[in-house]
Amino acid sequence: MNISLLFLSLMVAQSLVCRLNMTPYELMAYNELLIWQKKIQKKPSFSNRVAKTIQDRINKYIPDKIHDAITVTIQKMVQAVLFGAKYTTSEPKMDASLQLREAYVKERIEFYRKTASAEGAIIGTGGFLLGLAEFPILIGIKLKLLFEIAALYGYDVKNYKERIYLLYIFQLAFSSQKGRQEVYGHILNWQGYSNSLPETVSEFNWRSFQQEYRDYIDLAKMAQLIPVIGAAVGAIVNYKLITLLGETAMNCYRLRKISNLKILKE
Repeated sequence: MNISLLFLSLMVAQSLVCRLNMTPYELMAYNELLIWQKKIQKKPSFSNRVAKTIQDRINKYIPDKIHDAITVTIQKMVQAVLFGAKYTTSEPKMDASLQLREAYVKERIEFYRKTASAEGAIIGTGGFLLGLAEFPILIGIKLKLLFEIAALYGYDVKNYKERIYLLYIFQLAFSSQKGRQEVYGHILNWQGYSNSLPETVSEFNWRSFQQEYRDYIDLAKMAQLIPVIGAAVGAIVNYKLITLLGETAMNCYRLRKISNLKILKE
């Protein structure tokens, strides 16, 4: 970049900061949010469609009993964590800058990445049955991370609608590109949408939640069940899954924090 173009870019950035009364860090977070939004709204790519086709074929060869067992496990585990972690999560962090909040958030994401990576490596050495047992363990790690992130952004997870929001973040992170569109619409218009939510979480669309999650991670996790390479695959896959979840959660909460800015809605 030449000097004149760099100077122009700095002037534009400074003007935007002043107009929106944003700190440099908030502007950086806002720009990252815009990039993330564009990625979420992209149409399914050729590779996405191929992966979905492969997943559908794999599902045909897996006995229904295993599918049913995984489905029930996911639902029960999510519900247990959803109503249990709220009692072990810190109180919402109030009166803190976005930069400070996200410094804590990034530290927690890194902690859970290392935890999930170590857990994946251990499970990866245990074969098929131990691989099945990992599903509830990994779900617990992911949801506990989301509870902590919510509190760090200042939201009270004792409010059941905030826990529903966590489920939508989870679903947004671990769905096909096509499946993300409806979920993203709820996230984008959360204030209005949350007012229409039922009084209990039992009416949440668990079937869609479970199927999208299973289809998303089954393909990535299958290689973990292969002898010899399972441990390495498990560590890498879990690390990437937590990274994706952390990035999704940060941008979903950024969206709520700065959704009142007119420029975001243009």
